[in-house]
Amino acid sequence: MAPASQAAVPDSVSGALHVPKPGTTAQLIHDIQELFKPRVTTMVVVTGWAGFYLGSMQSGISSLQRGLLDTLFGIALVSAGASALNQSIERKSDARMKRTADRPLAAGRFPLAVGVLAGLAALALGAGWLALHTNLLTVALALLTAFTYVAIYTPLKRLTTLATFIGAFPGAMGPLLGWTAARDRIEWPAVALFAILFVWQFPHFMAISWMYRAEYGKAGIKMLPVVQPDGWSTVIEALVYAVVMIPVSLAPWYLGMTGLTYAIIAAILGLFYLGYTIRFAGILRTTDEARSRMLARDLLKVSVIYLPLLMTALMLCAIAKH
Repeated sequence: MAPASQAAVPDSVSGALHVPKPGTTAQLIHDIQELFKPRVTTMVVVTGWAGFYLGSMQSGISSLQRGLLDTLFGIALVSAGASALNQSIERKSDARMKRTADRPLAAGRFPLAVGVLAGLAALALGAGWLALHTNLLTVALALLTAFTYVAIYTPLKRLTTLATFIGAFPGAMGPLLGWTAARDRIEWPAVALFAILFVWQFPHFMAISWMYRAEYGKAGIKMLPVVQPDGWSTVIEALVYAVVMIPVSLAPWYLGMTGLTYAIIAAILGLFYLGYTIRFAGILRTTDEARSRMLARDLLKVSVIYLPLLMTALMLCAIAKH
């Protein structure tokens, strides 16, 4: 896929914010939304809600109404702040990839100062909000998540494929944050929720990285399909984690959070996810780029469907048991 413009992205922290012309208010609003990666933030908030909900059930259903919105608001702000800082660091590599070239910092519509200040402000506000309405454990975990994502995962993407593994840690923290906000401690059910999110990400990431491997390569990002372009390592990693996903998704049942119904649903969903990951291995047998992308795109779609179905089943079955 052809790269985006190779023009340098403005670095000046003293440059004035791009002033929209008449009729471009919608563009400005869109840019502000994109700076905070709404889809990523939404995923973190939804999984945080699941963690809070399930954690509250352990404390008694009366606690379910206390602090949920405050918790999710704080988590959303921390996630949004980390996303803005991530884009600030990656503005040049984003500008080289077609799928990210129109982000406000990559396209130069916002100067670097706006991204950094917006990110730090959202982080500080989110941490403060969580400190007021939850507990110090949740605040510490939220800040550790943001630090890992921004200061470790983001720069490592240009150095090693291990960045994907490291990035899966902050990517899985949503339900753990929700749980600790409700319970003020880390417990095995919370670890199980974290593990589900952690393992789920790898087939999902492998599908994305295969679809956009040419763009990642031109941007200098060390994704696995870039470093090992024959596809074998990509397929093996996706398959290993898809297999592991089945017993990991059953962990809530092992721990007594749900009944047998959940275990059956989780096993069926896991086999479905594994089936599409096995199908994804077809990238090794085809030289047709269109078919190769289709196989990766299908796995990506299934991964996005699988997770909310699994979490919904978990929550409904937990309600039924309690």
